[in-house]
Amino acid sequence: MNRQPWRGLTLALMLGASACAIAPAACAQTSAAPPAARPWLNPKLDADTRADLALKAMTQDEKLTVIFGYFGADMGAKYKRVAEALPGSAGYVPGIERLGIPAQFQTDAGVGVATQGGEPKKRERTALPSGMATTATWNPELAQAGGAMIGSEARASGFNVMLAGGVNLVREPRNGRNFEYGGEDPWLAGKMVGAQIKGIQSNAIVSTIKHYALNGQETGRFVLDAKIGEADARTSDLLAFQFAMEDSDPHSVMCAYNRVNGDYACENDFLLNKVLKQDWGYKSYVMSDWGATHSSAKAVNAGLDQESAGDAFDKQPFFRGPLKDALAKGEVSQARLDDMARRVLRGLFASGVVEKPVKIAAIDYAAHAKVTRADAEEGVVLLKNDKGLLPLVASAKKIAVIGGHADVGVLSGGGSSQVYPIGGRAVQGEGPASWPGPMIYFPSSPLKALKARLPGADIQFADGKDKTAAAKLAAGADVVLVFATQWNGESFDSPLTLENGQDALIDAVASANAETVVVLETGGPVLMPWLSKVGGVVEAWYPGSEGGEAIARVLTGEVDASGRLPVTFPASLDQLPRPTLDGDPNKPDDLFAVDYTIEGAAVGYKWFDKKGHQPLFPFGHGLSYTTFAYDNLKAEAKGGALTVSFDVKNTGKRTGKAVPQIYVSPKAGGWEAPQRLAAFKKVELTPGASTKVTLTVDPRLLATWDEKAHGWSVAAGAYTVSLGASSRDTVAKADVTVAARALPVGLMKP
Repeated sequence: MNRQPWRGLTLALMLGASACAIAPAACAQTSAAPPAARPWLNPKLDADTRADLALKAMTQDEKLTVIFGYFGADMGAKYKRVAEALPGSAGYVPGIERLGIPAQFQTDAGVGVATQGGEPKKRERTALPSGMATTATWNPELAQAGGAMIGSEARASGFNVMLAGGVNLVREPRNGRNFEYGGEDPWLAGKMVGAQIKGIQSNAIVSTIKHYALNGQETGRFVLDAKIGEADARTSDLLAFQFAMEDSDPHSVMCAYNRVNGDYACENDFLLNKVLKQDWGYKSYVMSDWGATHSSAKAVNAGLDQESAGDAFDKQPFFRGPLKDALAKGEVSQARLDDMARRVLRGLFASGVVEKPVKIAAIDYAAHAKVTRADAEEGVVLLKNDKGLLPLVASAKKIAVIGGHADVGVLSGGGSSQVYPIGGRAVQGEGPASWPGPMIYFPSSPLKALKARLPGADIQFADGKDKTAAAKLAAGADVVLVFATQWNGESFDSPLTLENGQDALIDAVASANAETVVVLETGGPVLMPWLSKVGGVVEAWYPGSEGGEAIARVLTGEVDASGRLPVTFPASLDQLPRPTLDGDPNKPDDLFAVDYTIEGAAVGYKWFDKKGHQPLFPFGHGLSYTTFAYDNLKAEAKGGALTVSFDVKNTGKRTGKAVPQIYVSPKAGGWEAPQRLAAFKKVELTPGASTKVTLTVDPRLLATWDEKAHGWSVAAGAYTVSLGASSRDTVAKADVTVAARALPVGLMKP
């Protein structure tokens, strides 16, 4: 491992000794008390008890110290990071040395350890595939393994807070940050993102869950007002957060930039106090997104516990002087300040980072490469394979590979989540030079990986910039692989069309040779005006550090194509609830509202089902290189629980992975849409093998939100259970009678 600028940091710094330079009061007592006098450091006590004990020992200035964060990266002449922050990091919160409370070293996050700002020396770290790609695996075990891997790299890089766990539902397929998130369904997103958070926190560090809530687009993200009713929010976006939190217990929640029904998310009493802390009983702390704090007293009283990077991104450091003034005036109570500090302490104790301080350590990049490659492989979705062009077979002796920089690497998404690749960038000079750029291709070449697996084939590459030359190369090939890309990133939204004339390139190539397969590297759905002309389509998303290898392994059939769509691909913009994107990217400060009452809780496939739209590709869709049969579907409601069982058999000639999906619907109607995803399972089977799958449906997926009872209500009556390979591919149905049931509003432990 290369030495980093901060490698010489001492353990004392990791424990927060450096807080003295920023908050001298935190170090007023220079000699730490002996362990016997600090009972909160006893790991045998629970996190709540330890937080209570530590809080009683804190001075007022120490309480104010742990609730305010600093940015961790230089921004030219505009901002110089505090010396104690790790270079190019997301942030730093001083610790309290005399109490043994560590400083918080924060890193962005969703796919690996990111580097921020103008840091000249970028950390080179392992990158997972995008969040959308991981969710496309429909495999929570892989998500947890990936989280454990990036969490271990964060710890080994000196970080104890990872700003990961993006669970915002895809209400807007043009959203520039969809690639960071978990798709459009509350159950799928909650289970997959919750698994990743659980993996991250297995390293004794804090993970956030974000961006809470209704953070659906980047255009106007700082000012837009998401309009939605309580029942619809509870049944969609908030339910996704709830499911994820139940599985993972994230030690921090990051509130979003946008407004929700009039109030900013980070000063929204309904979101933070009523739902998160009261209804769900959340015990740890709420941190703001970077630049999402707009007040002191209002934000504090609404439930915000920690201001992030308040010295760099907010209009003023609200949780420093302004908060002291608010306390003096009685606008904020002492009890509330104590609660804020206690929640931060509780998150640190719950994570284990207090007794396991982070320190720089070596990273096993070879082992981590296998983790990210496995994730990328299972996330690749085979959308179309009408001519059986895939997997590539020995008879394809002449293969043309065109476009997408496939000769050198694979694309990644831009913005704060950007991980800098081991070995450096594969492509220079594309995209914006400054944030949210640069546009980064990881040096994992699909072309090289294909050549290594098909040594007997003549594989030629064209960059695709000259579509006439590309079409000429394609005309003489047995099979053509066109790699098409769309770069998405934080701070901007993207049309659903491929950029730089790639649609015209694909059309020209397919017109020259119908034996064409398009391999997409995108953050989410795109339109495909050329679909009828091509023989196959593969969605590879942003596939991470080992993406080239993963793509080649799927294309050649070394592994099965087993990804399934976590998001609906629309056939046209007029199928969307809002065909025209709200807001003007050229007027970022103009206030405007986004009307989510149009679809309410009918997000994604639910909207398409409700309206009867035929999507380009439906939610849950994905082909395999083998075939599966489903049989013996049974549904039983007993003791308040709905249990579903069925048999899955591999009826093909090769090993593959099925993703049977269970959807439920009430015969009497009354839901936001005709059906909901209720359960799923990824199953690997050898040829001829079969297995019985038994799944239990979470009762809230049978319920509606009862505002009068302030809880979930399951209506008595007949329900249909559907088994299928996607939301539109049903192979069996079973009816079941369910008894009425009231369910509590709070978090349910699995």
